[in-house]
Amino acid sequence: MAWTHALDPVALNLGFFQIRWYGVMWVLAFFIVQYFLKKAVKDKELDLTPKQVEDVMLWLTLSIVVGARLFYVIFYNLSYYISNPLKVAAVWQGGLSFHGGLVGAILATWWVCKKYDIRFWKLAHVVVVPLSLAQALGRMGNFINGELYGRVSDVAWAVFFPGVEGARHPSQLYEVGYNLFIFLVLLKTKNNRLAVFMMLYSVFRFLVEFVRQPDVQLGMIGPLTMGQWLTIPVFLAGLYIYRKSL
Repeated sequence: MAWTHALDPVALNLGFFQIRWYGVMWVLAFFIVQYFLKKAVKDKELDLTPKQVEDVMLWLTLSIVVGARLFYVIFYNLSYYISNPLKVAAVWQGGLSFHGGLVGAILATWWVCKKYDIRFWKLAHVVVVPLSLAQALGRMGNFINGELYGRVSDVAWAVFFPGVEGARHPSQLYEVGYNLFIFLVLLKTKNNRLAVFMMLYSVFRFLVEFVRQPDVQLGMIGPLTMGQWLTIPVFLAGLYIYRKSL
């Protein structure tokens, strides 16, 4: 029997100020990535000073948010933002793309590696593991918010989301599940973690998109969703990186 979503997206309401669960997930993700970086330094996997770790975290955070936002603006709702340019910076109103966040993370990693003369693949090998866990936390935040839900379904675990017609696939939870799986795989992976992440994420995301509700302003683009179209080059890039390293 379908379950009715009644989760409160607000974790703490002080009247004049609210702390939302989605924001809590972002903060948790930040500290998880920081923990993995500091652990890698302690275990001699990375040769970074505390100041350099802070620099990596700053550039990663900014680049992921900016990249995720720009991709959403450009690929998901360009006409709206051309008409409302001041809304581009309003990230608190929603609208972030994983694919843009990934590009931002890669560019930030490349930049700090160039700045501190670190091997790109060495830093990426460490950073990509907690980023997969951070992605799972983000999707849990989406579920609590009752957003990015799936298509209408009669499966036993379907969910009635607030203000949405029909019971839906809880596609956010599917994404939580596969991101946790990727995280566990990466923990056991000794080489080519970035390539493995890109390929695994692409396959799972492509499949889940078949039960995820397409963006209202886009719908289907030919036979696929925008998420599926963007995932194809990510998979091909991951495959190329993997094959080049053999």
